[in-house]
Amino acid sequence: MTKSESVLLKERVNRNLLYVGIFSIVMLFSGLTSAYVVRQADGQWLRFSMPLMFWVSSAVILVSSMTMHWALLGIKKGNQAQLKNGLVVTLVLGLAFCVTQFQGWGELVDNGIYFAGRSANPSGSFMYALTGLHLAHIFSAIIYLLILVWRSFAGKYASDSFAGVSNGALYWHFLDGLWIYLFVFLLFMQ
Repeated sequence: MTKSESVLLKERVNRNLLYVGIFSIVMLFSGLTSAYVVRQADGQWLRFSMPLMFWVSSAVILVSSMTMHWALLGIKKGNQAQLKNGLVVTLVLGLAFCVTQFQGWGELVDNGIYFAGRSANPSGSFMYALTGLHLAHIFSAIIYLLILVWRSFAGKYASDSFAGVSNGALYWHFLDGLWIYLFVFLLFMQ
C-alpha cells in the first residue's frame, strides 16, 4: 500500500468513526427526548419560559456554523488566512456559546428552576440534563477546534489535504443542528 493510499484509508476510517459517534449521540438524545415526553405526560410538570440567554446562544451557535463553513471553504481554495480566521472566530463563538449556556442556567436558578433537590421538578431536571449533555459535546468539539487552530497555524492543511478540517466542520454543524433541535423541542414541549 502506498503512502497516499494509506492516508486515504485513514481519512475514510476517521470519517466513518465520526459517523458512528454522531449516530450514537443521535440515539442518546432521541432516548432522552422520548423520556421527556413520557415523563411530561405523567403529570406534575412545571411550566416555565425558555431562558433569554438560550435564545442568544442559539444565535451564537448559528453564526459559528457559518464561520466554520467559511473556514472550510477557505482551505478548499488554499486560502490559509481564511482558514485560520474562520477557525479562530468559530472557537471564540463556541466559547461564547458555553458562556451563554451557563448564563441561561443562572436565569433558571434565579427563577427557582433547579436540577435536583427538594425544590426541583422533573421539567427543570430535564432542561439541565439535555442542555448539559449538549454542552459536554460542545466541549469536546472545542478541544478539537483548538487542535485544528494549532494545526492550521502550523501549516498542516492545504487545498488537497484538509480531512481534519472537514471532519471538524461536520461535527460542529451536527452539534449546531442538535442544539437547534433541542431548543425547538424544549420551547414547544415546555
